[in-house]
Amino acid sequence: MNIHQTRYARFLFFLFALLVLSCMMLSTAKAGNIVAVRSWPSEDNSRVTIEHDGTIQYRHFLLPNPNRLVMDLRNAPLNDVLKSLEGRIQPNDPFIKSARVAQFDKETVRLVFDLRQPVSPQLFLLDPVSEYKYRLVLDVYPKSARKTATTSTSRSKRSQPRQTVSTSSTAKAPAGPVRLNRKVTIAIDPGHGGEDSGALGYNGSKEKDVVLAIGKRLKRLVDAQPNMHAFLTRNADFFIPLGNRPKKARSAKADLFISIHADAATSSAAHGSSVFVLSEKGASSATARTLANRENASDLIGGINIKHQDSQVASVLVDMSVSGQIKQSMKLANHVLKEMGKINSLHKSHVEQAAFAVLKSPDIPSILVETAFISNPEEEAKLNSVSHQEAIANAIMNGIKIYFAQNPPHAR
Repeated sequence: MNIHQTRYARFLFFLFALLVLSCMMLSTAKAGNIVAVRSWPSEDNSRVTIEHDGTIQYRHFLLPNPNRLVMDLRNAPLNDVLKSLEGRIQPNDPFIKSARVAQFDKETVRLVFDLRQPVSPQLFLLDPVSEYKYRLVLDVYPKSARKTATTSTSRSKRSQPRQTVSTSSTAKAPAGPVRLNRKVTIAIDPGHGGEDSGALGYNGSKEKDVVLAIGKRLKRLVDAQPNMHAFLTRNADFFIPLGNRPKKARSAKADLFISIHADAATSSAAHGSSVFVLSEKGASSATARTLANRENASDLIGGINIKHQDSQVASVLVDMSVSGQIKQSMKLANHVLKEMGKINSLHKSHVEQAAFAVLKSPDIPSILVETAFISNPEEEAKLNSVSHQEAIANAIMNGIKIYFAQNPPHAR
């Protein structure tokens, strides 16, 4: 071999070594470095999210006596972020008692969740979306079916005596409680929650927080009315898939469904309140279509297990006619919009329509209230004000009272 052949051979060897080193570096880069862990307990299920920036292999199994759930992660080096999961399990979690994280072997990190009861776990992966990287999601459900607290509460209330219905030909809010011939249930749906923060305010406020506060205030007002009861689709900071929100309302035999949100726009000058109902024939405006598309993306951000969606419920929502529901929803929406106009400017002077997923209950009048633009600094400040939150809740309450005064509830 002459000197030129030797140099060429060395050059090829160098290239090969460089290629091997590059592959090793690429493999290391793809390892799932944990960047965040979160825990979201709710009365229906508990969720643990492990956010990472690469590829993670995982497996899980259950152990009895005592009940434990074990999750093994490969390609996920143990770091302080993952270790912090031990302190993120909340004391009010109805399913997970505690968590332990440790290096199991050279390639495996083991997570052990001590459980309060037998559970049925679901694990699934989510691709990057919005501000999130890859996510490994653990949803823990009760092993045996049980009624939700909201449903059982609504049924445990003592029924009120039957009363006559007082109707009104004007649009003024009744000065006192509206008289009803039976108990009515109002489903209040604070938008977003958990992984899905919703819109972000000009000064950093999160939509999910302000709408939950307003929803709780509205619930107190509804519960104070004779023959009225309200329940929240979520009463804390956790995520509920869009399809499950009207499903909860139907399970509780709700008479009305009111979803509460706070809008955002690219311009901080956008302002005003809006009220929306479902549309069967397309959005009433380009703005309404854009908003519906953004709200309907909540499932992608909040994270749902596509393989385990309730296909039967989805079929019912798609196939059944909702024309009657839309007609009643429009009546309610007009009253609420008029009342909102008394406490805030209106973004549009009329009710708008679009294909919002949460409004697709075929038999419950349903509206979506965009209380204000959280992206507007002045309206953001109002949304964080206790007095203005109370004013919003009162405006919606007045709209509900006017609706029932003019549209008495049918017998069950």
